[in-house]
Amino acid sequence: MQLSVPDNSFLDSFEHLTTIELDQYNKNTLELFMLRVNANEFDYDLLVTNLMEPIITYSVSRKIREDYSNKPHTLTKKAISRFVESTRNTGELGELLLYAFLECHLGAPKILSKLELKTSTSLYVNGADGVHYLKLPNGNYQLIFGESKTIENLSTAILKAFTSIYEFKNEVNAKGQKKSGINYEKTLISDNLAKESFSDEDIAFITSLIYPSRTSSFRVDDAFGIFIGYQINIDSIDKKMPNDKFADEVKHQIITEVQQSISAIIQQISDKGLDGHSFYIYILPFTKLDESRKNILEGLTT
Repeated sequence: MQLSVPDNSFLDSFEHLTTIELDQYNKNTLELFMLRVNANEFDYDLLVTNLMEPIITYSVSRKIREDYSNKPHTLTKKAISRFVESTRNTGELGELLLYAFLECHLGAPKILSKLELKTSTSLYVNGADGVHYLKLPNGNYQLIFGESKTIENLSTAILKAFTSIYEFKNEVNAKGQKKSGINYEKTLISDNLAKESFSDEDIAFITSLIYPSRTSSFRVDDAFGIFIGYQINIDSIDKKMPNDKFADEVKHQIITEVQQSISAIIQQISDKGLDGHSFYIYILPFTKLDESRKNILEGLTT
């Protein structure tokens, strides 16, 4: 299986500030990104431009892309229309960004996205934000279930993300009552493979990831991809700085804020009994989060 996104130009929207290893075995990583800066402001227009390809491959299945391969304008319109239907959920931007990071940075092909599994805006709102797989250097595989939160406060976003993952894994809601979770998700994937343009070989391979058999030559473990979008508050005085000094100041502020949250992330993994899983965490700050999110979504859908 190939990656869905045709290239990694999406990553041109950012500066990669640092990779932070969260455990001694390097199985949990935090990737910290910052939007490129233009005239002492985050360049949201560049992000919108570089999301135009991912929004298509995120929003529609491989089968639909194949059916409309000779009608690129119709395909784009169909993909954006489907995305528009889902933007009533303010988390949708985070889901799109997580998908793009997992594909373009981690190199983890999408199996299915949440949007592909929706038949209405009210269906399938509590599952993962998409499912990817990753082949490890040792020849084993991981199924990566996505979770995204875009919330002003970084600490709150982290807490809510790990709470959602805990409930998803343990198939319980906040009150401890049973609900559908990771096992139901795997059933959904299996039931919807025929809707994708997968070859018989690909279907057999994905099925072997979801339901490994005793004859499998590899092991498969459940892992999680997390996108955290939060609000950074930049002092208006700093905007008067020369461009290079401003960029350096903002980078320092972002790195400092995120480093202060590392212990909380590690604690969440431990407290919620998630130590056996691998985590691929992507953090991206926004200025004026609600306004910026609205403007990005409008830029993508108009």
